[in-house]
Amino acid sequence: MRFAEPDDAATAARLQVEFAVEFDSPTPSREVLTPRFRDLIAHPAAFVLFAGAPPEPQGYAVVTLRPTVYCDGPLAVLDELYVAPGLRGGGIGTALLQHAITEVLRRGGGEMHINVDEDDVDARRFYERHGFVNVEPGTDFRMLCYIQEL
Repeated sequence: MRFAEPDDAATAARLQVEFAVEFDSPTPSREVLTPRFRDLIAHPAAFVLFAGAPPEPQGYAVVTLRPTVYCDGPLAVLDELYVAPGLRGGGIGTALLQHAITEVLRRGGGEMHINVDEDDVDARRFYERHGFVNVEPGTDFRMLCYIQEL
């Protein structure tokens, strides 16, 4: 496991595109993503983790942090977690998630959010197995994420 440096932006962009292609999700091109990842990796309120040796890591996690009134310290969002298809089930995703949580705690974070598509049963099962819930504590109704492109 290692933290990405700004020079790793093209690798992160490549993984993002592979992730999107596999799951038939729209995503900007590598050419658009590379400078975005360079800026994100350099930003103090974000980090990217790679699993595996460069230049071909086996997976990655992207985390952003922001201030919030709901907890002391920043709220973290796990924007992406991806493991190459042939390597899933071997603990790489768990290691990425655990390292991401450890880093968020090191930075004083108090909560982590993850948005998962409802039909992505495998991802939902993975995150639930690691203690994440989609029900507000003390209630019995699901939380939903609403999005509007601006």
